[in-house]
Amino acid sequence: MDKIMKSIYEDVIKRDPNQPEFHQAVEEVLESLSPVIKQHPEYLPVVRSIVEAERIIQFKVPWYDDNGALQINRGFRIQMNGAIGPYKGGLRFHHSVNQSILKFLAFEQVFKNSLTGLPMGGGKGGSDFNPKGKSDQEVMRFCQSFMMELFRHIGANLDVPAGDIGVGGREIGYLFGMYKKLANEFTGILTGKGPSYGGSLIRPEATGYGLVYFAKEMLATKNKSFEGTECSISGSGNVAQFAAEKVIDLGGKVVTMSDSSGWIYDSAGIDREKLDWIMDLKNIHRGRISEYANKFTGSIFTKSEPEPSSNGLWGVNVDIALPCATQNEINGEEAKMLAANNVIAVAEGANMPCTPEAIEIFQQHGILFAPGKASNAGGVATSGLEMSQNSLRLSWSREEVDDRLQKIMVDIHKNAFDTAKKYGLPGDYVAGANIAGFLKVAEAMTAQGLI
Repeated sequence: MDKIMKSIYEDVIKRDPNQPEFHQAVEEVLESLSPVIKQHPEYLPVVRSIVEAERIIQFKVPWYDDNGALQINRGFRIQMNGAIGPYKGGLRFHHSVNQSILKFLAFEQVFKNSLTGLPMGGGKGGSDFNPKGKSDQEVMRFCQSFMMELFRHIGANLDVPAGDIGVGGREIGYLFGMYKKLANEFTGILTGKGPSYGGSLIRPEATGYGLVYFAKEMLATKNKSFEGTECSISGSGNVAQFAAEKVIDLGGKVVTMSDSSGWIYDSAGIDREKLDWIMDLKNIHRGRISEYANKFTGSIFTKSEPEPSSNGLWGVNVDIALPCATQNEINGEEAKMLAANNVIAVAEGANMPCTPEAIEIFQQHGILFAPGKASNAGGVATSGLEMSQNSLRLSWSREEVDDRLQKIMVDIHKNAFDTAKKYGLPGDYVAGANIAGFLKVAEAMTAQGLI
């Protein structure tokens, strides 16, 4: 990082102390932007501006549990940058949610949304409410209370939230219903809706499918493919499930999945039948991945341990790794495990699942590495398509949406690949994605005046 970028980074740390996740996201982007500023010094004020959120909203969310006891949670919405379109980004309901995590996600979202080529700004929101173990009635009461405040700050042409961790079809439905009642209008204010009321036909699949489409393009630059490969996938939510489905479709073998309780290893491979069982377990019964080992002989479940910080999932000998769980799940030690097994590619399905140390190790070993702002952009791309459908009052077929998604991911790969090459960093998808995403936003911010 050069002196100018370092000074901006130090200002961020000074103004936003105790926000390590946000610092990490800013550092990764700033490290990539020096070549841009050398060619475009007029964009330096943009860099100083883009690290500051345009609006941060925090509010109290009171609700009653099934025992009649009052519960209090915090709600947030970070409207990071609206230069190229309405704020767009998911809502996360998880006990870990705080301002730092949401600011990192919103900051990443700015570049990710820019890369899609769709007119969407960057935002993120959520609450420290955890829907796990809650009844449908409790979740509904919470969502209705949450939306009673949030509806004041969002709109079809202002801010269009989506789902994220802890916010699936059930939660989106309750949130949308309350918005519709409060605003007295039916508009595409949330994405991830059910197909019966304006949702995309492949919304749950989008991030996982998009991840594999991007990885496929990345592998093709080295004349490789998924055919005959073994893949490690972390997580077992929508992203992991549908990444696994697409890997299987392309001839790869998925051997791991996980949740917060631990991880499974199935040397025979998680085929479509087994994957269908996992989908039923996680989406319908809301069970734990440990149950897989009880169901399918030959598979092994390993309980997660807080120490040591090395997750054995990443020590499995595979060709491709797709982290789809959460931020910072692959550290330097785990990256070394992957490198030692001669993994050929790592593509991020989650948001920032690899630490800076891990990324450095991948790049040192010549491992193809796709940052989440590029490789997991399929989710928000399909959200953008859902917004378009809602605005046009049209319903596109599953095949049409999937075709559009694949085209967007191919274009994102080409843009990141070509941009990295243009700025003297061939094969560096981190720099390519950061620079390509930044340039579009910078041009718009400069044209509009730095406001």
